[in-house]
Amino acid sequence: LLALPLAPLYWAAMAVRNALFNLGAFKSRRVGAAVVSVGNLTTGGSGKTPLTIYVLDLLRRNGYRAGALSRGYGRSTRGYRLVSDGEKTFGDVTHSGDEMWQIASETGAPSAVCEDRVVGAERLIEETGVEALVLDDAFQHRWIARDVNLLVIERRLLRPEVRMRRLPFPTGDMREPFSSAKRADAIVVNHKFAERDRLTDEWRRRFEPTPIFYARYEAIGFVDVKTNTFYDKSEFYEERGLIVGGLAYPRSFVRALSTMRVETGNRLFFRDHKDYDAGDVEEIRKTFYATNAHSVLTTQKDAVKLARFSEALDDVPIFYLKIATTFEEPDEFERFMTRNIEPNESRRARDTH
Repeated sequence: LLALPLAPLYWAAMAVRNALFNLGAFKSRRVGAAVVSVGNLTTGGSGKTPLTIYVLDLLRRNGYRAGALSRGYGRSTRGYRLVSDGEKTFGDVTHSGDEMWQIASETGAPSAVCEDRVVGAERLIEETGVEALVLDDAFQHRWIARDVNLLVIERRLLRPEVRMRRLPFPTGDMREPFSSAKRADAIVVNHKFAERDRLTDEWRRRFEPTPIFYARYEAIGFVDVKTNTFYDKSEFYEERGLIVGGLAYPRSFVRALSTMRVETGNRLFFRDHKDYDAGDVEEIRKTFYATNAHSVLTTQKDAVKLARFSEALDDVPIFYLKIATTFEEPDEFERFMTRNIEPNESRRARDTH
């Protein structure tokens, strides 16, 4: 409430910036690859990174050498930094930020971080030869032109009981109003681990005529953070876990574990994109023993940072929940994507001339 007077100023600044792009005073620049943007309207928690991984896999299945680019939120470096060339990774999670490190580790795709998306895209294309780029968290970053602009909206954000989250930042979570959704080529409503349901008529009318797809998370199993060993979900039934994570909204993660009959009463949550240090790791160890937990259970985003402390956690079993994004209409979504991305042959011919 104290920050409420700042909210109109923030939205006014965003409105002026968007108007300058819409009028052509600010121009989006094309790069020598197909570009797909994955972004949202809020400050976090919508599921951009798992969708980025899904889109990367989709592009590669369709014959593209695809890579990923983000600004690298929360990293200790600045400027352009190559995270992976498609064969090996460089540096560590502190140099790239947790999201891009997770994407590079999960997909093995060429990846980079750079605050200037145009500079980052051009360098990544030059250094790795990627033919398609997926921009993570780029809905507001309009300096680079894109073939497909995907907007991810968490389903819970549209429910009446969370209307306070729909206030402008910094009081609420909204970086832009819902009217900005008209810039999207498609909207992906992410149910995460909640029960699936359709949008109300009111919300559908607000988003028309933009195509709407429905997605959710599927829990695949658990992975040992220190050994990378995979375990089936059934091996964690009735597990007394210590739930640890740096999440904007941990509710969905807790719900997923509860659905798998994991005991979730013991919890230790930090701020979103938490950069763990030795003191945090010691707090995790003490809480683990104080609660008589069987294991520490965390997210993949947190696991890539906690893995650095494997030696300090050598006596603590720690696992992350491996998840995947699934679509209710995967074939329809894939047809939409391939229909809106210029084929490799056409792009090469155009660039040649």
